[in-house]
Amino acid sequence: MDKTNFDCIVIGAGNGGLMAALRLLKNNKKVLVLERELVPGGYATSFKRGRFEFEASLHELCEYGDKDNHGELYDILEEYDLNKEIEFIKIPEAFTVYDKNGKQYSFPTGIDNFINKMEEYVPSSRPSMEKYFALAKECTLAMKYLNASHGKADTKVLMKEYPNFMNVAAYNIKTVLDALKMPILAQELLTTYWSYLGTPSKKMSFVHYTLMLYYYVVYSPYIPKLRSHAISLALANKITSLGGEIYYGCEVKEIIYHSGEVQGVKLVDGKAYYSHHIISNASPHSVFGNLLTEDIPEEQLKIANSRELSGRGFAIYLGLNKSKEELGLNNYSYFIYDTLDSDKQYEMMKSLDSTAQVVVCLNSVNPTCSPTSTTILYFTSLLFSDAFDKEVTKENYYELKDRIAKNYIERFEKTTGIKIQDAIEEIEVATPSTFYYYTASRDGSIYGYSTEGLDNMLPRLMTMYDEKICKGLRFVGGHSIRSSGYNSAYISGDIMAKLTLGDMKEDK
Repeated sequence: MDKTNFDCIVIGAGNGGLMAALRLLKNNKKVLVLERELVPGGYATSFKRGRFEFEASLHELCEYGDKDNHGELYDILEEYDLNKEIEFIKIPEAFTVYDKNGKQYSFPTGIDNFINKMEEYVPSSRPSMEKYFALAKECTLAMKYLNASHGKADTKVLMKEYPNFMNVAAYNIKTVLDALKMPILAQELLTTYWSYLGTPSKKMSFVHYTLMLYYYVVYSPYIPKLRSHAISLALANKITSLGGEIYYGCEVKEIIYHSGEVQGVKLVDGKAYYSHHIISNASPHSVFGNLLTEDIPEEQLKIANSRELSGRGFAIYLGLNKSKEELGLNNYSYFIYDTLDSDKQYEMMKSLDSTAQVVVCLNSVNPTCSPTSTTILYFTSLLFSDAFDKEVTKENYYELKDRIAKNYIERFEKTTGIKIQDAIEEIEVATPSTFYYYTASRDGSIYGYSTEGLDNMLPRLMTMYDEKICKGLRFVGGHSIRSSGYNSAYISGDIMAKLTLGDMKEDK
């Protein structure tokens, strides 16, 4: 007797899981989403301390835009009538970055504006920058074709329509920028966003990085006015309105797996739900280490064990009792590095001594995000080693995290000249342990797998149809084909749901 209750079960109501559920529901499938927390969103949540509501993790979305100039994420949300339900705010700048001496470089959005500013900072950079953005445009068009092909792209089409893309597809960004004869300082400034992907220039896919930068510059960055949780709630509400079910406070204990395919799940409370298709927002390490421990295909174990985790997260959330004008906070984002050389900075960020950071002043674009005459400021950094785990103990945890936070804040003040310590009303510090506790992300990694070599986005997209090694099981989120980031998580959810629909057709 077939005990199937649902066409598909989604484990985790994170960004990718919610988007996958929507796509399945739109295709008239019966879907259950299981979430161990009491709210949807995963990292896409907010929390309150005192009179401040903090954004948990989102800096900005890179592939959204507006009605007249938008990317794929806008189209997906429009398909579900969600653009009118979520109010987004445009960020007029790309980024501001500081070098080790405190020299500031600020870049606007818009290709011409960006190139003009780069020429101002790095005279003679214009020819290489113009070639770069022309190549970037071709890469975005090629990637749209690859996404639509679902891992079955025609090489002849790629060679004919996107020859320059094919020429650079296998290279890292450093190699391509050198080939374009771009001045070193221009290269270093152009790759400022490297920490958003967690991979330095000599290891990072040219295509992957270029897509992100191009989307930020062409469409401008956007954020939801009511924090990222506004998106999570809108997605969750749309799921239930389409007849989907979301069970909160339900932790999956085991994936039922027999005869080479998934059968359903068992919860910690003993309940079981059945389906021949599961989409997991939990990482492969969590699934194969905790939920599916027997009869796992050897190939799957080899792949999971060979992949390296990207950066572990460290974040500081500050509620300040002075306005941004009083404090002199004139920018939205502040990238503060020990060196503009991303490869050297990456190595330095394996140590707890590094104070490289990205700081966001939410009030710069959303003046009503906090009470009058106050400011919300949040810091994010990455640790590319297990140095925190090696040093932390139960006894020194609070002292250690406070010491690290103090070092970051002092570095910000020294670099920018902006004094904030005497204005701190609320402070919350999140360590790798915090991120692990709330999301079960291994070692507190907030970026999923490291995007190097065959694990960068392009090879995984090219082989995404075959990533289903355990029959009926697919993954979404930061560990999936599009890698880390909000935008990537949403789109990976949509893509993997479409692949699951294909799996369902094959079952018949």
